[in-house]
Amino acid sequence: MKKKFNNSLKSKSLLIIIIAFCGLMIALSFLTDMTSGVLRATVGYVITPMQDGLNSIGKWFSDKGVYFQDSNTLVEENNRLQSEVDSLTSQNVQLLADKEELDRLREIYDLDKKFDDYDKVGARIIAKDTSGNWFNVFTINKGSNDGIQVNNNVIVGSGLVGIVTEVSPTWSIVRSIIDDNSNVSGTVTSTSDNCVIAGDLRLMDEGTINLLMLTDTDDKVTVGDKVVTSDVSNRFLPGILIGYINELDMDSNNLTKSGTITPIVDFKHLHEVIVIKAVKEVEEAQKSLDSGIEPDTEMVLETDTEAATDTETE
Repeated sequence: MKKKFNNSLKSKSLLIIIIAFCGLMIALSFLTDMTSGVLRATVGYVITPMQDGLNSIGKWFSDKGVYFQDSNTLVEENNRLQSEVDSLTSQNVQLLADKEELDRLREIYDLDKKFDDYDKVGARIIAKDTSGNWFNVFTINKGSNDGIQVNNNVIVGSGLVGIVTEVSPTWSIVRSIIDDNSNVSGTVTSTSDNCVIAGDLRLMDEGTINLLMLTDTDDKVTVGDKVVTSDVSNRFLPGILIGYINELDMDSNNLTKSGTITPIVDFKHLHEVIVIKAVKEVEEAQKSLDSGIEPDTEMVLETDTEAATDTETE
């Protein structure tokens, strides 16, 4: 009997334990749900604002990164465009220089056709006299190897530049008509009256050179008349354009007139020239003298042996 009682007690105890365990599980489940809600609410109040702040900071850095990336892209694009502009500017400058040279060569070609009867050679100026900006004495890159000789006439554009005064195998020296030591016998085309064109570097600042000893007996020569090289010149071929009369006054002897002319050649910006290989023989001028024509008064001075070393390379 006692044994049955013990078994019954054990069964009740086990049942009580099981019921208590189930109750505990139910209580824990309830408490867990409440705790989870409280924790979620706490997280919502504390963590969420911090997360928003972190998100804002992240977005700011992200925006800055995009800004700097865009800035770097713009700088690179600007540098590329600047390089293209520099390249196009350089090409434009070169094209303008080529056009200017082409225009000069066309002028030389046009002038070359005007003197088809003469053998000629083109030359480039490689040095000039050190005095001032004017091309009064200069060196060209052609010499006796190219058939050039002393007293060859030099022309450019549409007019007379000067005369060859010294020749070596590979270079020659030219004295232009504006040099102080240059005198050229000229003729006014409108009246065929003779005169002397005398170089004077002081006048070149005004863009003119001297006109002297004009024999205008009929008083028909006027400002603007054309002056060319004279038939009676003993060194210059006839009919080469020198320039146009700028001003004219009667001399004190009341027999001749003097003034200035504006040369047709730009003696400040010479680059290429044409040398006429023909030399006017003095005997031709002498025949003119013997026929009664007043002698030419022009004078061309010979350069010394140091002339080539006194030039300044451009």
